[in-house]
Amino acid sequence: MSRRDMVMALIVMVIWGFNFAVAKFGLRDFSPIFLMCLRFASVAVLLLPFVRIPRGQMKEIFILSVLLGSLHFPLMFTGLTGVDAATASIAIQLQVPFSSILAAVLYRDRLGWKRGLGMAISFAGVIVIAGEPRALDNTFYLFLVIVAALIFSIVNIQIRRIGDISGFALNGWMAIMAVPQLFVASLLMETGQWQQLHTATWLGWSAIAYMAVMVTIVSYLMWYPLVRKYPVNQTMPWTLLAPVFGVISGIFVLGEPMTPAMIVGGALTLVGVAVIVIRKAPKQNQNQSVT
Repeated sequence: MSRRDMVMALIVMVIWGFNFAVAKFGLRDFSPIFLMCLRFASVAVLLLPFVRIPRGQMKEIFILSVLLGSLHFPLMFTGLTGVDAATASIAIQLQVPFSSILAAVLYRDRLGWKRGLGMAISFAGVIVIAGEPRALDNTFYLFLVIVAALIFSIVNIQIRRIGDISGFALNGWMAIMAVPQLFVASLLMETGQWQQLHTATWLGWSAIAYMAVMVTIVSYLMWYPLVRKYPVNQTMPWTLLAPVFGVISGIFVLGEPMTPAMIVGGALTLVGVAVIVIRKAPKQNQNQSVT
């Protein structure tokens, strides 16, 4: 990678990592599902004027919107209400071993002993974190984050089924379809939405702006060119920095304590994920597109 591209990749990981702390500020003013509804409504408004209708792909995008809008994000952000940002940023990394398992089952992708070992190490790391006293008191919320990681591994497979589509078209139409789902879910399972709109602080609204603009639009504007330009073995290892910045944001922005169990469990999880995602480059490198 060139220095410019490495800086871009680093900025993206900072944006993604700090999203966990920013989400905590948003959850102080908004209920989790309603927060996601406002986020995706903002994304839809911002991207709709610039995206074309993806003919023949709307059904698959709708399925994606259900997986993300109705399942992944509500589960993850509800989980965030009960666990630290640092804990969530590490636990969500289980999407990597979950994706490997699903790929092996659905596509007969050979796991091999190295990836099997990586999965065992990463799961062991989350078990160590789950045994930490604060996590024991909020096991249900940690479980929600882990289920959200599983759902996201299914999302990755669904994106493969959608095929060739620009990242912005995918994000824009997914957001449009997710908004009514999230709105109905919020009405059924949450209360006080109107009051939240009136009492939310600038921090709550800033959190929505950050998640909509920085995470969903700006970061992908920088990330998509990189994954199209470079082989997966050069881009995927960068994603290991996102949970690192997630932990940093939890400690220094939110003042979350760092315990020995968090350090050991986090290290094990990241090492396990690294074993899975870091691979030798093939003899003939081919750029892979991720949308």
